[in-house]
Amino acid sequence: MIQFDETVCRNFEVSSRREWLETNGLGGFSSSTVAGLNTRRYHGLLVAATRPPVGRVVLLSKFEEILVVDGRPYELSANRYPGTIHPEGHRYLKSFRLDPFPVFVYEMDGCELEKSIFMVDGENTTVIRYELRAPATVGCSLELRPLIAFRDYHSTTHENGALDPTLDVQPGSVKITPYQGLPPLFLAHNAAAVEPAGYWYRRFEYDRERERGLEFQEDLFNPCKLTFSISAAKPADVIASVERRSVDAAGACREREMSRRSTAAAGQNGNGFLKVLNAAADQFLVRRGDRATVIAGYHWFSDWGRDTMIALPGLTLARGKAGLARSILLEFARRVDRGMLPNRFPDGGEQPEYNTVDATLWFFEAIRALVQKIGDYEFVKFNFYAVLADIVAWHERGTRYGIRLDSDGLLHAGEPGVQLTWMDAKVGDWVVTPRHGKPVEIQALWYNALRFMEELSREFGCGDAARRYSEMAERAKESFTRQFWNQPGGCLFDVVDGDRRDPSIRPNQIFAVSLHHRMLSPEQERSIVGVVGRELLTPYGLRSLAPGDPQYQGRYEGDPASRDSRYHQGTAWPWLLGPFIRAYLRVNGYAPGAKQQAAQWISELQRYVENEGLGQIPEVFDGDAPHRPGGCIAQAWSVAELLRTCVEDLASPALPKSVRARKSPRPALGVSA
Repeated sequence: MIQFDETVCRNFEVSSRREWLETNGLGGFSSSTVAGLNTRRYHGLLVAATRPPVGRVVLLSKFEEILVVDGRPYELSANRYPGTIHPEGHRYLKSFRLDPFPVFVYEMDGCELEKSIFMVDGENTTVIRYELRAPATVGCSLELRPLIAFRDYHSTTHENGALDPTLDVQPGSVKITPYQGLPPLFLAHNAAAVEPAGYWYRRFEYDRERERGLEFQEDLFNPCKLTFSISAAKPADVIASVERRSVDAAGACREREMSRRSTAAAGQNGNGFLKVLNAAADQFLVRRGDRATVIAGYHWFSDWGRDTMIALPGLTLARGKAGLARSILLEFARRVDRGMLPNRFPDGGEQPEYNTVDATLWFFEAIRALVQKIGDYEFVKFNFYAVLADIVAWHERGTRYGIRLDSDGLLHAGEPGVQLTWMDAKVGDWVVTPRHGKPVEIQALWYNALRFMEELSREFGCGDAARRYSEMAERAKESFTRQFWNQPGGCLFDVVDGDRRDPSIRPNQIFAVSLHHRMLSPEQERSIVGVVGRELLTPYGLRSLAPGDPQYQGRYEGDPASRDSRYHQGTAWPWLLGPFIRAYLRVNGYAPGAKQQAAQWISELQRYVENEGLGQIPEVFDGDAPHRPGGCIAQAWSVAELLRTCVEDLASPALPKSVRARKSPRPALGVSA
């Protein structure tokens, strides 16, 4: 259980930077800070996914909360307005904990009030409960003023005449429908009284948006006031939902959610840290129709092909959730077009975007990991083998954006104005890291895919196909080892494009050592790990560029253009720690001392997860100390790769136990007999 006492809670600079996150398995979420202050446009008690897992709208931003004890009001909320914080409810905050969802305890004059917030799995519903834990001897009442936004979660709203303030007030329920085209907000409650209000609260300021150089002011509308008689025996309950609910369900919803999460935690082996990571992983696994997918990051990412394939082994296979892995892979397989996996599904529900070269190749690796883990060849044969073969064929003859197999057996990709690898930042028409030509990790992934296809073909009795894939792989290996080895640097070039060799020291080369099928000699692999560790390793991940490079940027900060220009020019990425540790352990034979060193490298991220991160790992950190976090507060591949590393690389000397325990005499794919 992650928890903080008043030394953290009442320190505004600390508590306003610690953000909690609740999710509903649909792409919707509830989120804010320990201080109770919304610091992002994305913060809100109910951010609903209207077209799961996308179409997200902020319906209920927050409550203004006043506890009245013996006629004396205590304002418990906190807001930033121009030049001031008002109210300062965090001054009453005694403690905060995730148990398993956010719980706040306020203390004032002998009265202790506990507030809990959770989302209901599978529903755009948030339940908020207020309970007196140390009641005063006098009467208490609670006043709640809901503040609504009703807007796309990427934007802000301002006072306007289009809002319809009309309320539909029924016993125990308030229906709010301020704009046509958006779902209604239902507030089920056990309040003693409901009073219409109709006021605008103006000029809320969001600190993190100001730091990001984005619109940071917003007006919110207060449609009504709810007044509760509250006692130790009678909590105040509110269910905020896009559907009409009965407040009588609040207690049952709470018990059901606690039971569901407790069952999920009990089903996961490992120490407390692994249980925290498992809980974090669950927040990214969501529904898309009747299948599963992965939200790349909260608060603002949807499901991305690249992120999903990289995160899949850690989010599912390392946790014994092969069924979820199958569902995710099936969903993306049916989206393959012209030999390419979608890069992302837009928030507005438009057609998927196909502008990535690596997502498709990570698809091969995700399927390979599935087969290695559970040996389900038949599932792969009937659902993926033809799709994978067609992908290879499309790459041979050429597909979008100049992605094609060159005469030397390596993959060429790129054309002016587009960015196809994971280093995909773009400022206007400027592609910051274009990496056109033959990026190093694309060749490593291509070779890995060809060897996997060779093994599948042999498994399925397709001898001619197996020989062809083997020949393609051998040609790629010969060209790669000849063209990419940077002898003076003892590492690999980042991109080869004709006669041009990019000597930038970036983390992309680590995949030539971490992927299952590899092309280099043991001496070369050891040298690469040494260079990457020396130049790029930080306590929170690998830098995207070595500090000695003239283009290096050690701080990820500023407005969108400034941040995008720095995104892959030195920023440290936690997810890269996973492939680095696997590569490091590989070249050191998984020796106990090497594992101990790897565990030490993870320790700072563990400390972050259990403190500042409130159970989650962000997208990036600064490349320079003190390595401030940035980007999304919760990133799928950050969590997935750390979890996979802890379960597979540090808990087992070489192979997952499920592979070693197979009864079949045939070894799993990629595992030597």
